[in-house]
Amino acid sequence: MRLRALSGLGVKGPACFLLEIAGRRLMLDLGRGPDGDALPDLSGVGRVDAILFSHGHADHTGGLHLAAGLGDPPLFAPEPAIALSRDPAMQAARRLETFADLGLPFDCGPAGHAPGACWMRIGGAEGLVYTGDLSAEGGLYRCTMPPQARAMVFDASYGAADQPLAEQATGLLELADRPLLLPAPAGGRGLEMALAFLAAGHRVSICAAHRAVAEAMLARPGWLVPGGAEALARLLAEAADLVPDGPLRGTMIAAGPNAERDSAAMLARRMIGERIGRVVFTGHLAQGTPAQGWVAEGRALFRRWNVHPTLAGTRALFEAVRPAQAMPAFCTADAAGRLAAALDRPLVATAEVAW
Repeated sequence: MRLRALSGLGVKGPACFLLEIAGRRLMLDLGRGPDGDALPDLSGVGRVDAILFSHGHADHTGGLHLAAGLGDPPLFAPEPAIALSRDPAMQAARRLETFADLGLPFDCGPAGHAPGACWMRIGGAEGLVYTGDLSAEGGLYRCTMPPQARAMVFDASYGAADQPLAEQATGLLELADRPLLLPAPAGGRGLEMALAFLAAGHRVSICAAHRAVAEAMLARPGWLVPGGAEALARLLAEAADLVPDGPLRGTMIAAGPNAERDSAAMLARRMIGERIGRVVFTGHLAQGTPAQGWVAEGRALFRRWNVHPTLAGTRALFEAVRPAQAMPAFCTADAAGRLAAALDRPLVATAEVAW
């Protein structure tokens, strides 16, 4: 068995890994960004037998147009990611769990993080666990730990950071004493934040993109934590509709995580230009986006809302999988080094690993 990181090792870059196992060549995710339009370098990769997607975010699926150069292999993705995608190719993908029908030992399960996000185990206990993006802290999307495997590629986006989500949420709620705009991906932490503010008694409004995802996930309660469907139903009933030219009041959840597009872009410009309330970014500040510039200038705030594992979460992951070799994905080499020290174990630092 052999794994090669085509992208996603040593950088917060697009996810793309090539697994060779039992005579098959499988690509795990094929993303773009999140900084600029960065794409994996697929030169020399050749044909692959299938592409398996962990979830629907662009840094895991945005390179799908490159599949033609890989022999147009079949695509497999979690059902919610298929249902929520606007890409015709992804809409035609097969459900991820049906990959097991092709005869290779295969398991997958919910990874929190986003609608339908999944971890995968390929090749059984002697094979590979690929976590994709994973978070067990969220209060909406279900997450289970993967089973044991010999090797693992895991979400190390936060390195050794260890502030729990509950503490972050408390700090963010304290900023709601004036109009508050929270740009966020509709298929991600946005709904989790909306539910937290609603539960705390705040006036909440959500954009049309968030409402559409909430309605889609309400129809798929098996992907939600216990009580998640009831919480989403309440949100849909009680949250106001957020429109770009509407009143700036309460807590506003708008699509466009870096205020680079959609309703978040228009609302953020209004609030910053008119000096009304606060604009707070809660995820990766992508290079060259309005979010990065405004936070650097002090015109907007950054407060993290965990959607990746903390150090405690990473320790729990290692206890579950018990890998002999583990590759940290989606963080810099320096952050990976600090994480290895905190875990008191070596981590794979090379782009290729075999076992």
